[in-house]
Amino acid sequence: MIPVARPMLGEDEIDAAVQVMRSGHVVQGQQVAAFEAEFADWVDGRHCVAVSSGTSALWLSLLALGISAGDEVIVPSFSFAATASTVALAGATPVFADIDPVTFCTDPGAVAAAITPRTAAVIPVHLYGHPALMDALVPLAGRHGLALIEDAAQAHGASLHGRPAGAFGIAAAFSFYPTKNVATIEGGLIVTPDAGLARKLRLLRNQGMEVPYHHEIIGTNARMSDVAAAIARCQLGKLGDFTLARRRNAAALDAAFSGTLACPQAAAGARHAYHQYTISVPGGAGARDAFAACLLKAGVGSRVYYPVPIHRQPGFARDKDPYLPHTDAAAARVLSLPVHPALTGADVAHVAAAAMDAHRKTLR
Repeated sequence: MIPVARPMLGEDEIDAAVQVMRSGHVVQGQQVAAFEAEFADWVDGRHCVAVSSGTSALWLSLLALGISAGDEVIVPSFSFAATASTVALAGATPVFADIDPVTFCTDPGAVAAAITPRTAAVIPVHLYGHPALMDALVPLAGRHGLALIEDAAQAHGASLHGRPAGAFGIAAAFSFYPTKNVATIEGGLIVTPDAGLARKLRLLRNQGMEVPYHHEIIGTNARMSDVAAAIARCQLGKLGDFTLARRRNAAALDAAFSGTLACPQAAAGARHAYHQYTISVPGGAGARDAFAACLLKAGVGSRVYYPVPIHRQPGFARDKDPYLPHTDAAAARVLSLPVHPALTGADVAHVAAAAMDAHRKTLR
């Protein structure tokens, strides 16, 4: 079976983790500081604050910016639930906007239509590794005085017009979950150009302390361990090669599917990181599920990210659903195929052949 995703953790990562454990210094120490400094090189030298997960990165960003009860935050519904749940955890109200049907990322026009006097922030998502349309969202947020927080959980190595994902907003949240382009078993990181905001984030992640037992503000425990940071440093050193491999695999799939399957499309100036290689299967969820079943029989894994939009999840249900036609259409059609760096050339060829065969069979 060729899995749709696979953690790229090898002997380097194991050795780095063991060295930290043998050192006895395992929580938010030199490894975390080194990782923050090294990640800064990937995001135009911005301040980096390592935390416990991508979810905590979003949540602490909202808290540090003062987003709270009475505020509205515009988010896409076609994303992982943490994009919206962190808004609710901060006490604010998530307002759902539709996506661009080509890139699957947040649609700037839909964001503009959703702005009200209560809107305090926008969280665009760089979905599947494709950068959101920041050249429209940045000036839009600026005109309305809104905080722009990038959900860059899937965007390590992505860029737009030469500028890296994570270097556009007042804050950006990255995730290092095992299947991400940079993995550290569990972890996250916040990027910001604002030194004062970075300091507040460091306080929030560590119980409000800079000096032990002197609590300047009310904080929480969202620290990254030195074990996780040591693994992440190894992974970060390989990110360039990992990204090239993902793009090479994606290009091979594009060539195989040309004129047949609806391949991922990159916007002008966008450099896709291919966290996922996501096609659109015509005919709705039934046809998509039949397509996936054919792949499975051929030994190829696939997955639907995300079959139920956030606004249709029970925790976010409202009396009246927002009208999000592109979101609903994507949820019924998307299917992600293997594109990860562990694939061999033979694997990619097998994925392509299995997908073409599934296409022929499900067209009947």
